[in-house]
Amino acid sequence: MTLIALVIVLVALIAHTAGQIFLKHAMASSHTTAGFRARACAIPFAIGIGLMTTQFFLNLGLLQHYDLSFIYPFQGLGVIIITCTAGITLREKLTFQLVAGSVLISIGVALVSMTS
Repeated sequence: MTLIALVIVLVALIAHTAGQIFLKHAMASSHTTAGFRARACAIPFAIGIGLMTTQFFLNLGLLQHYDLSFIYPFQGLGVIIITCTAGITLREKLTFQLVAGSVLISIGVALVSMTS
């Protein structure tokens, strides 16, 4: 994997993570009386959709140059990053099972990335 591909993978992961966080924030804000029309919901929702779209097109670009079996394990890192980010920014509870699962995913990603 080249340095530029690694950067693209990392940017895609960050865009995916940030998109999920923004969408969660928008959904939490949608409980107001104005619902989805409220600015507190509409702006994070639009940002989340934009970030998820960016991640989608970056992944398509990566798939042009790398096998799916090589790119897909990096999506597992997204689970770890989202779990940690949700714990920090959204103050979600991180249980032992979540942490243990994240460690196992990390080991799996490391093993798969060493095959190429």
